[in-house]
Amino acid sequence: MAGGDSDSPLTSPSLEKQFEKFRLQLEDSGSLRERIRAVVMEIESATRLMQASLLLVHQSKPIPQVLEKANAQINVLKDLYNKLAEVVRECPGQYYRYHGDWRSETQMVVSLLAFMHWLETGNLLMHTEAEEKLGLNDSDFALDLEDYLVGICFMSNEMPRYVVNQVTAGDYDCPRKVLKFLTDLHAAFRMLNLRNDFLRKKFDSMKYDLRKVEEVYYDVKIRGLATTGDSVGDQGTQKI
Repeated sequence: MAGGDSDSPLTSPSLEKQFEKFRLQLEDSGSLRERIRAVVMEIESATRLMQASLLLVHQSKPIPQVLEKANAQINVLKDLYNKLAEVVRECPGQYYRYHGDWRSETQMVVSLLAFMHWLETGNLLMHTEAEEKLGLNDSDFALDLEDYLVGICFMSNEMPRYVVNQVTAGDYDCPRKVLKFLTDLHAAFRMLNLRNDFLRKKFDSMKYDLRKVEEVYYDVKIRGLATTGDSVGDQGTQKI
């Protein structure tokens, strides 16, 4: 019978040794994960402060004033990511084992940094620039490519709201500039062979951001409020 003699030991020495090793490994992993989570909570806190500062841009506050407050958190985040990297390096080669513990927070950070960069320059924050801002240019702890791309998609989601509020405040050229930026960004994303996963879904949402901005642009143009500039309206969602 499967149960064997009732007097036989419950576990053999080799089996007991193996599971004792498992116990120690799980305890070490759990301890490391708790330390990672503690740093991630600090990243979340700094991110909320940055996000709260950037929300003022939707109230037509001066952009330099908004960015000054938001930029104050960049060095804080850089220090926290360095702290996080030090913790993860204690378990070499296990980056992606724990990566999920800070993935969503990093995607949000990239989104905010990209939005700030666009407000300053009108251009896309490149992957290497995002890594530099966060100090993530080490080969064993870098900015994951998909985290960067999802963050850029999140930034795109913020654009329609920004355009509507800017038009309400009297900036009728804003829709044209944002439409050109999103059109170019969407075209660049279409070069990627994305699987049917979360990144693909976020990319699909960019199409709707583009259409919303295009609708505002056409409305402003029809009303004769648009300033003279590059004709970008015909390059938008008609080709999507």
